Amino acid sequence: MKQPSLRFSALALFAGALGACATIPQPLQGQYSPLTPRQASSAATGESVRWGGEIIKVEPKTDATCFEILGRELDDSARPRLRRPSEGRFIACRNGFQDPEEFQRGREMTVVGRVTGTDHGKVGEFDYAYPHVAADVIYLWPKRPLVVHTPDYDPWRYGYGPYGPWGWGPYWGPYWGGPVIIRERPAPPPRPSK
Repeated sequence: MKQPSLRFSALALFAGALGACATIPQPLQGQYSPLTPRQASSAATGESVRWGGEIIKVEPKTDATCFEILGRELDDSARPRLRRPSEGRFIACRNGFQDPEEFQRGREMTVVGRVTGTDHGKVGEFDYAYPHVAADVIYLWPKRPLVVHTPDYDPWRYGYGPYGPWGWGPYWGPYWGGPVIIRERPAPPPRPSK
């Protein structure tokens, strides 16, 4: 009888660990409109949204700091998904001063706030209508660390012995001249900006 309860406990721990991997940071939690920046129009005014993307530009003003953001779909932890098509640009403004050096171009950010209308500007020579978000929360994600891996090498597959001419040996690493593969590693838990 102890065996099933032990299995249940193990499954509960495993499920809890999986759930912890996709936890939304506390400042970003809540229910928001499924509206994307590309879908937003003047009719969206007042909608509560959680949008994110990559910072294009930061502009401090007298009483607020505004961010031009290239919108991206958010993952299960509300972090922007890279390498996905853009969901359109938007402007998010937050009261107070935010140092542009901390919010550099290309950094990932998620904002929570209300759509308050549309700002008009240009992207190159193109007239562009930016949905405007009055941000209650701006969440700057930590940079994704890069991890360098060398390719796995199986000396048996290529006819060499356990320490063949280019295989792993007790005193050397992988074969010479192989390509270096760079992969992203999950970032540590982020800290919200104040």
